[in-house]
Formats: sequence, structure tokens, C-alpha cells
Amino acid sequence: MKILSFESSCDETSCAVIEDGRHILSDVISTQVPIHKKFGGVVPEIASRHHIEDVLPVAIEALEQAGCSWEDIDAIAVTQGPGLVGALLVGVAAAKAAAWALDKPLVAVNHMEGHIFANLLQYPDLEPPFLSLVVSGGHTMIVVVKDYNTFQLLGQTRDDAAGEAFDKIARVMGYPYPGGPHIDRLAQEGNPDAISFPMGLGREHTFDFSFSGLKSAVINYLNTAKMKKEEINPKDVAASFQKAVVDVLVEKAMKAAEATGYKTIALAGGVAANSGLRKALKEECDKRGIRMCRPDPVLCTDNGAMIGCRAYYMAKAGDFAPMNLNADPRLPFLADQLKL
Repeated sequence: MKILSFESSCDETSCAVIEDGRHILSDVISTQVPIHKKFGGVVPEIASRHHIEDVLPVAIEALEQAGCSWEDIDAIAVTQGPGLVGALLVGVAAAKAAAWALDKPLVAVNHMEGHIFANLLQYPDLEPPFLSLVVSGGHTMIVVVKDYNTFQLLGQTRDDAAGEAFDKIARVMGYPYPGGPHIDRLAQEGNPDAISFPMGLGREHTFDFSFSGLKSAVINYLNTAKMKKEEINPKDVAASFQKAVVDVLVEKAMKAAEATGYKTIALAGGVAANSGLRKALKEECDKRGIRMCRPDPVLCTDNGAMIGCRAYYMAKAGDFAPMNLNADPRLPFLADQLKL
């Protein structure tokens, strides 16, 4: 089965051709980062306009790289949500047009499920059940992947997502969008114990997260230093902030593994590319005999390949979308809430 998948939830226009769920025949990504960098973040209207310009050329290039024609495609997949509504609408419209013109089934994919399934592309032997720590710009959650189409939510952020906190702190410190990589690079050269920042919900018996308090604490530290005309060490600030985020993510993931008994944790989402998080989680997993899976950085960011992988297992289960499909910017993660 060959699936052509469309991803346009934010500022990347991506199309991929996936064969039998796990074989990437092509994965073309057109990024808008240089465009939005001068604005300090993604401007939704500008993102939508560039998706309109890019979506068809990217789809054609994906088919060419895969050595396929439109007629070779067995199904069309697309990110339905969550994401920016205008950006999502471009991908949904393109996918519906392709499915209608080719008379092929349409599969609507949840973006967050796609991030989890990026691990299946990275590790051909990975099979459910396993735990997944999903850390992105808009979401932070711990998920039990029971099987290919059944998920249970252990916990999620109650306010800000970890990735949003990274970008906000980077912006306050004067670094351009996207800010997360700048914090990561600075942190590698700083002292993580230089400044004591709070760990949100770190000591509570819950798998939920909170990063708004941490974000406020760092901003207050920076503003206080500025008012007092005190010099700060950006590397130490970045390292201390990143440690506060990473420590609570790893702590909750280890508690979840202990509570469920699962011996595999799959890291997913854009923040999964963060070197500090990868290193700390790997060290704790190794201590406990837990297998840690983590996609290559290109599969951590938004990409069509992960959408095609998720769509394959939905298609096998007969989970197809109607032709009146609409984008859903607040598409919920349809998982059972698991209480332990």
C-alpha cells in the first residue's frame, strides 16, 4: 500500500510517499522558518498563503522522488488537526482534491498521533504496547500506546507546553525564532545548577505538567537583573531553565514506566530533538533497563512521513474520512484517560 500524505499544520508544507506503513519512499519538506524569523514567530495568515503556493509543487516532488505517479497511490492522508486553522485548511483541501480526482480513500490524521508514529519509521521492530513522551510546541503529554489504533492518556500539560516555554524564553532573551535550538546550544555551555528555577508539579502524584510558573520565574529573573543593571550569564540561564524542564519531563516519564510496567519509551514531538532531553532520558532509561526510542531530528519536526505512517494503520482498520472532511484546529487527542 502506497500512501501520499499531506502535512500543513503550522509552518512546514510537507508531502511524503509511504509504502506499507514504515518505508519512506520520499519525504519533502518546504519550511517557512526564514520567512517567519523576522516576525519572531509564525504569522498564521502568511503561513497559509505560503502553504497555498507550496502544496502542489511539494506533492509533485514527493511523487517524483518516490518514483511514483498519481495512479500508483492507494490512499491519500492529511493532517486534520490540531494546528493553525488556515494552514490546516490548505492541506485538507489539497488532499480532498487528490482523493476525489483519483477516486482513492481519504485518511484524516491527528497531528499528535503522527508525532508518536514517527518512532515506527525510525525503528522497524518497534511495536505496541509502549509508552510515549510527547513534547512539542503546543502539547506535552504521556501516552500509553496500547496498539496501533488504541491510546490511553496518562497526563498532559495543564497550561503551557514545554516547546512554547522554550520559544518564549528564547524570545525574551533576544534570540530569533525558532528559539528552542538556541536555548539548547547555549545550555550545552552553561551551568545547569547556577540558578534554581521551579519544577512545575514536580512533586505531585500526577502525570500532568505545568510550565507557566517556570516561564514566569525565568522572565522575572531576567527582568529583575535588567532593572538592577546586573549582568547575567545567558548560558547559565539557558542551562538552568532547560534543566528545570528536562528534569520534570524525565521524572514523570520514569514514574509512568514504573506505574505501567512498560519497558519501552518513545520520545516524540519537536522538542524530542533537544539534546539535553535526549541525553537525560537515555541515562535514566539505561539505569532501569528501559528501551528508549527517539526519531532523527528531521522526523521530530513536522513532516509528511509521520502522517503517512499513522494513516497506514488507520487505513488497515478501515478508518477512512468522508469527502466533506473539515480542518479542526483544536482536534482532541481521542484517548481514554488512564488513572493509576
